[in-house]
Amino acid sequence: MAIKVYNSLTRKKEDFEPSTPGKVTMYVCGPTVYALSHIGHARSAVSFDSIQRYLRYAGFEVKYARNYTDVDDKIINKANEEGVPPQELAERFIKAFDDDMAALHVQLPDIRPKATESIAKIIEVTESLIKKEAAYAIDGDVYYSVRSKKDYGKLSGKNIDDLESGARVDVDERKKDPLDFALWKSSKPGEPFWESPWGKGRPGWHIECTAMVMDWLGETIDIHGGGKDLIFPHHENEIAQSEAATGKTPYVKYWLHNGFVNIEKEKMSKSLGNILNIRDALVDHTAEAIRLFLLSSHYRSPIDYTRESLRDAESAVERFYKTIQRVSGEFPNVLDAEFCHSCIQDKLDTAFSPMEDDFNTAEVVGNLFKEITRMNKAMDEAKATGNRRGVWEELSYSLGIIREASKFLGIFDRSPEEYFADKNSRSAVPAEEVERLITERIEARANKDFVRADAIRKELLDKGIVLEDSGKGTTWSVKIQ
Repeated sequence: MAIKVYNSLTRKKEDFEPSTPGKVTMYVCGPTVYALSHIGHARSAVSFDSIQRYLRYAGFEVKYARNYTDVDDKIINKANEEGVPPQELAERFIKAFDDDMAALHVQLPDIRPKATESIAKIIEVTESLIKKEAAYAIDGDVYYSVRSKKDYGKLSGKNIDDLESGARVDVDERKKDPLDFALWKSSKPGEPFWESPWGKGRPGWHIECTAMVMDWLGETIDIHGGGKDLIFPHHENEIAQSEAATGKTPYVKYWLHNGFVNIEKEKMSKSLGNILNIRDALVDHTAEAIRLFLLSSHYRSPIDYTRESLRDAESAVERFYKTIQRVSGEFPNVLDAEFCHSCIQDKLDTAFSPMEDDFNTAEVVGNLFKEITRMNKAMDEAKATGNRRGVWEELSYSLGIIREASKFLGIFDRSPEEYFADKNSRSAVPAEEVERLITERIEARANKDFVRADAIRKELLDKGIVLEDSGKGTTWSVKIQ
C-alpha cells in the first residue's frame, strides 16, 4: 500500500512519491530562539518526528533538517532588554529547545542549520532575485516584488489583489507595493550585521529558510513542514522567492502543516497569558504522557490541551506499563523471547495501515490499546481457567506489535521500572519517607494491626501516593492529578 499525504499546496491527498525513489529530503521550520519552547512547538516537533521516523521505518532513506532562526527582531529586542549580545541569547535558547526536545523523546534531525550559518547563500539568492527583477534595493534594504510572481498565493489560496501586508511585514512608503517583503534589512545602531553588496545589514525572515534549504538539501525538496500559522505569509513568501531564484517548480513537492494547540478551548497566545512552556508541562506529567497526548490526534487537527486530557493520557501510559508489569509476573519469559517479525507481518500491516493514510498516528495509538486490552483479557482468562495454552503466543504477538510501533511513535519504549521512577519523581513526598511508611505498614499488617495499616494507606493517599499490594510486595506510584 502506497503512502498517501495531504498536500497543503494542492489541498488533497496524493500518493507519496519522492523525487528520487527511496530517498526523502525533508525540512521543517524550527523555533525562533528568544524564549523557552511551548506546547505548540512540541506539537510540531513531535508530529514531524513521528513522520520522519515512520518514513525510515517504511524503508526510505531520509535526510531531515529542522532549523533555528537565530537572528530576528524578537531576538534582538529580547537581547537588548537583557543587556546581552543577540547571539548569546540565541545560543542559550537553542540549548533550552534541544533539552526540551530530548525530554520529549524527539530525535535530533540529521541537520540543524542556523540562519546565521547561511548568510552567504542568503546574499547569493538575493542578488539572483535582483538580477531577475524579482527584487529591488532601496537605501541598503532589499525587497521582494510580490507581483512579479504571477502565481503568488497558490499555497494559501489568497488573492493578491485582496491582500494586505502580512503581520510580520512593516509598512514602508519606500516599497513599490505594500505587499513587498524584506529580503535584506540595513542595520540599525546596536544590531548585529553582515557585510553585503547593499551595505551592512541582516536577512529578512523568509529568505532565511530558502537559503538553509538550498544550502543543506538542494534547490527543490520533497517535504516541507511547519505549523498552519506559517502558511501565510512565511511559506507563501518562501515559495515565491525560491521558485523565482531558481526557475524550478515546484520548490516543494509536498507541503505538510500541523494543527494548532488550544489551551482549555482558547487559542494559546501571549495576550491571553496562557502560553504553556514544555518545562512547566513536564512538572506535572511525564514526557511520555505529553507525547501520547500529542499523537492521539491527527497531526493536521487542532487539539485542546486541558488538565483532563493530560490526566487521561497519563492514565493510558500507566495502563500500558502496569500491563507489562503483569506480564512480567505471570508470563515472564514472554518479555525476553526473541521477536519473530515475519510471524505477525499481516498483523503489523493491519495495525500500522493508518500511517499510510497521511500519517494517522491517532488510529495507530487506538490499535495499540486494543492490543493492551487483548493482553489483559488473555491473562484474565488464563488465571480464571488455569489454561495457559496459547496465551504465551498471543501475548508475544501483541507485545511485538507495540514494540514495533514504538520505533516510530516514540512511546512505550521503556521498562516499567523506568516509567514509574520517572512518574514518582514528581511526588511531593520524598521517596525515603514513602518507603519508611510502607515498611511501617508491612510491620503493622504482620502484627495484625490493620487499623494502623489502613491509616498509613490513607495518609499516603491524601498526599497523592497510591499503594498497590501484590504477591511480590507493595509498590507505590504518584496519583494522577
